[in-house]
Amino acid sequence: MKMSKTLIGVIVAIVVIGGWAISAYNGMIGVEEEATTALANVQSTYQRRADLIPNLVETVKGYASHEKETLEGVVAARSKATSINLDPESMTPEKMKQFQAAQGELSTALGRLIAIQENYPDLKANENFRDLQVQLEGTENRINEARNTYNKAVQNYNMKIRRFPNSLLSGMFGFEKMQKFEAEAGAEKAPQVKF
Repeated sequence: MKMSKTLIGVIVAIVVIGGWAISAYNGMIGVEEEATTALANVQSTYQRRADLIPNLVETVKGYASHEKETLEGVVAARSKATSINLDPESMTPEKMKQFQAAQGELSTALGRLIAIQENYPDLKANENFRDLQVQLEGTENRINEARNTYNKAVQNYNMKIRRFPNSLLSGMFGFEKMQKFEAEAGAEKAPQVKF
């Protein structure tokens, strides 16, 4: 009788621990998927911005053809920004910084392009330019929201895998801490647009 009670106790303990392990693993998978989906949404929003740029450049080109350096700078920055993709499987702090730096260069180049309108009243009055500028401003807001959503999802994921007792399983199953988007160095200062 004692052997069977001990055996039943061991079986119950194994079932409870197994149930907890399955629940914890599935919970970590859920928050990881939320974070990777949020990252994909960030990249999609950046792609929307990159897709608007050729139209904006062409519109400006018609009015300000001698602003060649600024236009080429925007095209080059767009090319660089779209060449860096973030993959949740291989994301490192260095790769995140590289991605953010390329996106920052594109934002600076776009700022110069938008500032050109002050020198060209006809461009400023052009309906296509105004529409593209409004779309671009809306996209910048979407980028900010997508990055905030991603950071929140990463926070939830990181807390889930680092809290005890989940931390016992997270390392065993390869769940690693994810990187958040951070403000670029000097972001607290307003950018200066100079020609």
